[in-house]
Amino acid sequence: MIDAKTLRENPDVVRAALTKRGDSPAKVDEILVADSERRSSIAAFEALRAEQKGLGKQVAQAKGDERTALLERTKALAAEVKAHEATANEAEKRFDVLSRALPNLVSDQAPVGGEDDFVVLEEIGKPRDFAAEGFEPRDHLELGELLGAIDMERGAKVSGARFYFLKGVAAQLQLGMLQLAINQAVEYGFTPMITPTLVKPEVMDGTGYLNAHDDVYRLEEPELYLVGTSEVALAGFHMDEIVDLSNGPVRYAGWSSCYRREAGSYGKDTRGIIRVHQFDKVEMFSYCSLEDAEAEHQRLLGWEKEMLDKMELAYRVIDTATGDLGASAYRKFDCEAWVPTQGAYRELTSTSNTTDYQARRLNIRHRDADGKTRHVATLNGTLATTRWIVAILETHQLPDGSVRVPVALRPYVGGREVLEPVRG
Repeated sequence: MIDAKTLRENPDVVRAALTKRGDSPAKVDEILVADSERRSSIAAFEALRAEQKGLGKQVAQAKGDERTALLERTKALAAEVKAHEATANEAEKRFDVLSRALPNLVSDQAPVGGEDDFVVLEEIGKPRDFAAEGFEPRDHLELGELLGAIDMERGAKVSGARFYFLKGVAAQLQLGMLQLAINQAVEYGFTPMITPTLVKPEVMDGTGYLNAHDDVYRLEEPELYLVGTSEVALAGFHMDEIVDLSNGPVRYAGWSSCYRREAGSYGKDTRGIIRVHQFDKVEMFSYCSLEDAEAEHQRLLGWEKEMLDKMELAYRVIDTATGDLGASAYRKFDCEAWVPTQGAYRELTSTSNTTDYQARRLNIRHRDADGKTRHVATLNGTLATTRWIVAILETHQLPDGSVRVPVALRPYVGGREVLEPVRG
């Protein structure tokens, strides 16, 4: 949620941010009208309430006809107060609905444009040249079949399209990768968390994922939502609290299963486990002061790069364009790994600075050096997820269909250096 003061005093800043996102700046005018109506309604209600309290004191001291007249006025005023209170509440509700529908502001440093207008900040490692090695790479599903590791057919039989079973070495790779991510996070001061995967509507809405996304699973009775990232639960963890930032950022690393309907993505990445309805993920989440948010964003990106380096992958870092930012993101960096059979870089991690957008919606604050309460900044970043298996298998495959295990993952697969195809 954007600060109401910013909306009133600097509406052009909000209009400019909406324009950069490819959204209509006219929304600002609608909200300003609602804000004006809200404030005037509240002022009228408070004036009548003050008069009502004053009349109460007068009635206690009046006698005779004066008292009778005052009582009649008091009765009429009570009805007026009730009516104005209802009007003020309705105006407050309208303003809240409109203002919560606004996305966050955007960084002046973020590239302006749509999905394809990102800026490549750096490229790490070189994509493997399979032609020079004399063989055609297999995709992750072919490798998964040879290794007896990925079963899409039975996943569809049990749960439907875009579900799967990870078996044997693939299950070990995923568990090892996630455990390695947790261990790295703990090394850098994160508190590891196993988070709920069902959250209340106010938590989903507070993070900006409700209504802004059409891929959220919803349970009707009771009304709960399946999370698409543990970011949601971790953001709600300190809802309606004052967080102690006196020792610096408060950091959590959440491990959870995640669920996405992938609505609107039909025809995209339907083969394999790149775009699926259920996956596991370790997500970093930070609470810090607004002043420290930019530096914390760079730290999260650095820790993502460190994990990708441990997987020995070729990848690039992109600065996501404004039109491709989520509603809560002020700025977002993606790390995209090279997927050999697609001849393209594909997103493996994202890290977003959401400034105080989520904290305002969830009422999360801290005390500054002067003891005043201010909203915190929240940031998130992926440290490992199921999709990484695609890049790991394809990048490290050998001509016979076996797969070399990155050194950092070997302790998690029984010390094996190579995963051999299943024979028979």
